[in-house]
Amino acid sequence: MTLNVLLILIVLMLAAAWLRWRRCSRVLTALAVIAFLAVGCGPVPIALMTRLQSAYAMPVPLAWGQRNVIVLLGAGDARVVGSDRVEPNLFAYGRINRAVDLYRDCREGAQRLCRIQVSGGDAQHLGRPEAQVYYENLLRLGVAPEDLIIESRSMNTWQNAQFSAPLLKAWRADRILLVSSGYHLRRGALYFRHFGIDATPVRADYINGLHSWLPLSYNFTVADLALHEYVGVLRYHVYNAMGWNVRATKAGAL
Repeated sequence: MTLNVLLILIVLMLAAAWLRWRRCSRVLTALAVIAFLAVGCGPVPIALMTRLQSAYAMPVPLAWGQRNVIVLLGAGDARVVGSDRVEPNLFAYGRINRAVDLYRDCREGAQRLCRIQVSGGDAQHLGRPEAQVYYENLLRLGVAPEDLIIESRSMNTWQNAQFSAPLLKAWRADRILLVSSGYHLRRGALYFRHFGIDATPVRADYINGLHSWLPLSYNFTVADLALHEYVGVLRYHVYNAMGWNVRATKAGAL
């Protein structure tokens, strides 16, 4: 996304130079250089990520109920080259580990029911639902199969919330935790509230840009992750204003 913005600035700069709009060309050149350095050297991704994650930077105290569900949002998966094996991708393991830690903490209490709901379909067309791939990893980490709820239809965060709502309602959960990466929680919690899921956001991992004298490709990746979240939040509010979202369910209705 950030590279697209830079490419647009460069194309406009070249067009202005071809039309001999010298002042306009110089302004666009300066904007392209400033944008490249501001993103690549860290200030932009750091500012964007700090704003996204600040509410989840510190651990939140947890009070378990009698019927608890830990909703684990997927972060994608990948096919192992040269095989049919599909595994969680790099960004997924922090979320999986955090969900398992919460599950073990929940199980320490007497007569508590504790479930992990795994949400995610085959959005990348790898032949297996993301939730099934994560399910197998959770089993290997010691989660009992009867404590796992699978939602394997959703193709994005919006559908994660939409398709999770009836499952959580059917199970009559009185305590719901939403586990995802810090940068993803703001949008995830927003979507889940739309469908009446009053969940407590729990950060699995924290990512930020790096200050550098030289532009880093890593900072462009972090900026793109952040901008994707901001666009998702903005789109939600625009769609609500236009009446394009499905009707919201009252928060806490589950």
